[in-house]
Amino acid sequence: MLRSRQELEQLEEQTLAPYAMRSRDSAGRRYPQPEHALRTAFQRDRDRIIHSAAFRRLEYKTQVFVNHEGDYYRTRLTHTIEAAQITRTVARSLGLNEELAEAVVLAHDLGHPPFGHAGEAALNRLMAPYGGFDHNAQSLRTVDWIEVRYPDFRGLNLSFEVREGIIKHSNFTGREAAREFDLRTLPCLEAQIVDLADEIAYIGHDLDDGLKSELIALEDLGDCALIVQAAGEVHSQYGAAPEHDDRNGRYPLVIRLIDLMVGDLVTYTESQLGERRIDSASAVRNAGSVLAAFSPSMAAKVSQLKAALRERLYRHYRVLRMNKKAERLLSQLFEAYMAEPAQIPPHVVRRMSEAGEPVPRVIADYIAGMTDRFALDEHRKLFEPNERV
Repeated sequence: MLRSRQELEQLEEQTLAPYAMRSRDSAGRRYPQPEHALRTAFQRDRDRIIHSAAFRRLEYKTQVFVNHEGDYYRTRLTHTIEAAQITRTVARSLGLNEELAEAVVLAHDLGHPPFGHAGEAALNRLMAPYGGFDHNAQSLRTVDWIEVRYPDFRGLNLSFEVREGIIKHSNFTGREAAREFDLRTLPCLEAQIVDLADEIAYIGHDLDDGLKSELIALEDLGDCALIVQAAGEVHSQYGAAPEHDDRNGRYPLVIRLIDLMVGDLVTYTESQLGERRIDSASAVRNAGSVLAAFSPSMAAKVSQLKAALRERLYRHYRVLRMNKKAERLLSQLFEAYMAEPAQIPPHVVRRMSEAGEPVPRVIADYIAGMTDRFALDEHRKLFEPNERV
């Protein structure tokens, strides 16, 4: 049975919760386009994001472990996919628009530079005199301006709700790029759940990668209430795990950890919607404070675990060494380009003159779009005399 866009929109009307965002109610696009015969507005947005060059580059951008550390560890792309899976689970459980939520989460890291948060910190420091650098704002800039795929306009021409969700899915009040949108209102609930789905995903997979790398051991996190709870439930179900048996130890623990957080998020958010009598997408926007949240007890446990991972994994001396190396590398690239912008490829330089863009911002765009290995190659070409340029 062939379903038209109109029939899909009608299906949304019949099946989504009252507070969910309907595709037919979208505020539209910057550049008006005819609706698609078979896909809703948010389906088209999701597909445009997946087909973008920026999305493909996430495959070779660092999450915690740089790509050359091994094939097992998460990249920015696999992180995005895992966050999207959690987002869809939460969206479906709450009766939200899955395509809208998925589009926001798939785009939320498109502007992330190479080498993870170390790369972002370096770019933000270097760009401090020129407006700073924030990967959420860069993600919006990527879909609005940097991606060039259509003859009629720059960018991907995404719908208002997806663009707003990209910049407002996490704390947005201090972001200059969010001023285009009404700072007095919240984004739709589909965007709100992305922030916590992202958090759940990286807690789970960073723990997995940290244990796999042996930079941390489970004993290092034995004082974390959420780990104790998840480990206790795994032990009750499977018994004591043999040492180094991933099937009975690490994997079930991570699975249970994610399940506990997702279950709490769905249950508590649903209770907030009921208690605050949220009965429309407009009511979500005007609720005054975010509706998607962990319960207070779970929020405390999550905060404790994040602090432990920050201290014992993210600040492990081997991770710090790579982070500092990445900061030096990106700083040297930025300074070299600033000293002589003509070292940047001609098609990037043309953007400076055609659009009147400030040189530092174009350089930041160029560096932010690099993968880890491209940045490493570019550094060798610029600084190693025997390297072919």
